[in-house]
Amino acid sequence: MTGSPTPEPRAPQPLALGPTQRTALRAWGPDDRSGLRPLDGGLTAVGGLAAGAATSGVKESGAPDLALVLASGPATVAAVTTSNRVKASSAVRTDEIARRGTARAVVVNSGNANVATRDGHAHTDRLAAAVAAEAGIDPDEVVVMSTGVIGVPLPIEQVEAAVPAVVADLSDDGGLRAATAMMTTDSGPKQVAFEVTDDSGGRCVVAGMAKGVGMIEPNMATLLVTVATDAPLPAAVARQLVRRAADATFNRISVDGDQSTSDQLVLLATGTAPDPPGLQALARGVHAVCADLAALVVADGEGASRIAAITVTGATDEDQAESLARSVATSNLVRAAIHGADPNWGRILMAMGNADADFDPARVQVTCNGIAVCRFGVAASFDRGQAARAMDRDAVTIEIDLQLGRASATLLTCDLTEDYVHFNSAYTT
Repeated sequence: MTGSPTPEPRAPQPLALGPTQRTALRAWGPDDRSGLRPLDGGLTAVGGLAAGAATSGVKESGAPDLALVLASGPATVAAVTTSNRVKASSAVRTDEIARRGTARAVVVNSGNANVATRDGHAHTDRLAAAVAAEAGIDPDEVVVMSTGVIGVPLPIEQVEAAVPAVVADLSDDGGLRAATAMMTTDSGPKQVAFEVTDDSGGRCVVAGMAKGVGMIEPNMATLLVTVATDAPLPAAVARQLVRRAADATFNRISVDGDQSTSDQLVLLATGTAPDPPGLQALARGVHAVCADLAALVVADGEGASRIAAITVTGATDEDQAESLARSVATSNLVRAAIHGADPNWGRILMAMGNADADFDPARVQVTCNGIAVCRFGVAASFDRGQAARAMDRDAVTIEIDLQLGRASATLLTCDLTEDYVHFNSAYTT
């Protein structure tokens, strides 16, 4: 008797925000998205880039765990890396390459962070050298990213042995394969691409891929992110763009209050666009790509069932607004209330009071998913059941008005669930 054929495994599909999540995030990202048209293909929507993936066996699941992005020629590079004092050798190397300002490749090994091990720096350099030799480029042009368990030696021979396969897999449609291979506990690949145009008729593409779901806390968050554009950029301008984009997006998200050892946001500019737009339009594109990737990271937070946008308005300056929004977004009590769809505005004021920012509690107003729950620092007249039903969605907005000025800031977080605790109680086993 002949059985039914085994179906081919379905390729992972890129993650996307749902309609209610997009509505809740209306204050997130650039205010002006004119001239931005979504594209398919992730990083390989950018001219002059190829990407691919391979399996080295570092992941016990046998899933692809080695990703590579290669530019056809020298590309301008800029980066922001973790400020954690326990810093991955890969991030240290990226800092050095970014200071020089030029790179050709980004290689990502997933399943092992290569942090806090005796030979970490040597293994990082060996991986870069292996990629350079196979791709025919200089080792100093290879950015390395590593993600996974900390403190476990990287089986470098296994990874080196997979380098020929990942170089052979490079193609101009390999963006999704690369975004999938860099995942650890992500539920799916995260990639974004936009065509960017301006009134002068200029055009370029800005795209990115990211991984990250846990150990997410500014500054930056537990992330590996590669953003690329075919627009030409001087190194100094690229550094400004990537820093501003990071500060407005990846440095304003939190899942669990723990900052990773391995965070990297790398920007490559290939300069292959024949008629690029102006710098203002390009900056808008970089900001939008980073904002959308950051939102996907929070929505995919370990154990998360809701994404929450915490917006502070009426502040005297942006620093005050950001500090207060961050204190609310990182409060475990607030995040637990979000999980329970509990309009507990008292926890929000409590969290604000822990921030290093001056404000007048007697002027504060709090709104949860459109329902005012606190006015002038005391309870508003509201139907608690109605407010709970309004918060029982996959996206929650908490708006806090200080009534002191005109500045504002938004941070993204997610709810704190039993699944998060269960998952992280046995991460290494």
